[in-house]
Amino acid sequence: MQHTTLFPRFQQFPALAAETAVSSPSLAAAGLPRWDLSALYVSMDDPALTRDLAEAEKNAKAFAARYQGKLAGLSGAALAAAIAENEAIDEILGKAGSYASLLFAANSSDPAISRFSQSINERLTDISGDLLFFTLEINRIDDAALDEKLKDPALAHWAPFLRDTRLFRPHQLSDDVEKVLLEKSVTGAQSWCRLFDETIAALRVPLDGQSVTVGEALNRLSDTDRSVRERAGKAVGAVFADNIRLFALITNTLAKDKAVTDGLRHFARPTSSRNLSNMVEDEVVDALVSAVRADYPRLAHRYYSLKAQWMGLDKLEHWDRNAPLPGTEDRKIPWDEAKQIVQKAYTDFDPRMGKVINTFLTNPWIDVPPAPGKSPGAFAHPTVPSAHPFILLNYHGRTRDVMTLAHELGHGVHQVLAAKQGYFLSNTPLTLAETASVFGEMLTFQSLLDAEQDPARKRTLLAGKVEDMLNTVVRQIAFYEFETRVHDARKQGELLPEQIGAIWQQVQTESLGPAFNFTPDYDVFWAYIPHFIHSPFYVYAYAFGDCLVNALYGVYSDGAPGFADKYIAMLEAGGTLRHKELLAPFGLDASDPQFWRKGLDVISGFIDQLEQV
Repeated sequence: MQHTTLFPRFQQFPALAAETAVSSPSLAAAGLPRWDLSALYVSMDDPALTRDLAEAEKNAKAFAARYQGKLAGLSGAALAAAIAENEAIDEILGKAGSYASLLFAANSSDPAISRFSQSINERLTDISGDLLFFTLEINRIDDAALDEKLKDPALAHWAPFLRDTRLFRPHQLSDDVEKVLLEKSVTGAQSWCRLFDETIAALRVPLDGQSVTVGEALNRLSDTDRSVRERAGKAVGAVFADNIRLFALITNTLAKDKAVTDGLRHFARPTSSRNLSNMVEDEVVDALVSAVRADYPRLAHRYYSLKAQWMGLDKLEHWDRNAPLPGTEDRKIPWDEAKQIVQKAYTDFDPRMGKVINTFLTNPWIDVPPAPGKSPGAFAHPTVPSAHPFILLNYHGRTRDVMTLAHELGHGVHQVLAAKQGYFLSNTPLTLAETASVFGEMLTFQSLLDAEQDPARKRTLLAGKVEDMLNTVVRQIAFYEFETRVHDARKQGELLPEQIGAIWQQVQTESLGPAFNFTPDYDVFWAYIPHFIHSPFYVYAYAFGDCLVNALYGVYSDGAPGFADKYIAMLEAGGTLRHKELLAPFGLDASDPQFWRKGLDVISGFIDQLEQV
């Protein structure tokens, strides 16, 4: 439903960034920049935060007193004014929620920050209770009556907001039930998510005489030394196994919680609510998943068989999946060089994009180094239009980390350009939110590839890109399959950790293919994926975005006139247009079954080149 979101509105994570980067503790200690959140608030006890929450609480109560039970009788202009007023209150809540979420992401092991984050979430939930009636009441307005109101230009501005809100009409419950669900969320699903985050942040992996974080240990799965990778893989597996009952309890509870809510709302299947919020039809997602699964042999199976040959192995182990290829140069890329690489790629595409990128790279908007208690991986958080986005990285100095920077800056550009639509209309469905990020990765990759003269290095870059695309497409669809099977199996009762592990093993074998020998210790590696906890069925958005961008980049490479102008206009549209309308200027249609094949053909073409090498 269109309730105030207490978690980041579209927090983005690249495909397993924490799993694909290489560890470099020296970089973390080299004075890499941390973000400055003062554009939101200067501290947890900032008087401005206290004033904002008090003002939001007062305004929310006044708003409810003025409008509750009266929306159907408002004129178009009056309803438009009410939406604008609701947006203003909601943006204050979004600003406070963003600050608390970002503090927690940067250091979830600090008890004071954890307490603050929970307190803010509880306060926001309380205030949101007074606003809850608004979208529920909008959805009860008769279609004909609303169409008449929309003739007023003031309300016509809010047509996309009304369109997206009313999508949920068939799944809306009574006001009393909706309020109970909202108020119980802070002690329900949100608490289990918090438990997961704090558990992952607190875990330490004994490895080579050190006690390291999960993120640090996972980074060593990309080490050039196979023995280091093996020790890391086994050590991580052992720590996950020691905690697997807790992770299974969290997974079981959240799956059951979702099933209860989905049942109340009459969603056809576990993924339907995600598809609806993404403004994409179930059939379009089914077509994507079917196309990728059918191409497992042509893509992942074929590539990893090649990789096993290059590495001189009969079988790959799970700790070899992200291993550097033999002869790969073990060069760390300094942060300043990474910034230059990405800045150039975006600027060469369009100077307007480069200008936005520069604002991120020259201001304290990016939290760069790995740190204890920090969330693994990476994301871009839009916060609110009255401030600016923030980006979290765990930069270790490898090419993949440069690609992660390009990915998150793509989100950042999208968020900055869409901000002109305002708080309600700037929010982009996840399927389209990944477009700018993956396109930015492709721009950066092509820039590096074009500049590289050494044939061996070109092969390394090409193989790295293929692996990133497999992680983004094949692996994420396998994750989607894992979630689907877990949620379906949970309907029959609580799942034992061994049952969840068996499902994980099955989907990994299907997707990655016969080149791998999966040892039993890999059965627990489902446990740390944050998407399964925070955003069920989020993961297919990565594959959607990658295949969409491959098709989009093909249009760009063919020299389509006015491409940059159309692309920027697409990003500026935010959430005002659907995927069909946004892709139409490029001659693309995601509902066409052949659309996904075009995107997958790009990955296959890169593998063709590697086979020839």
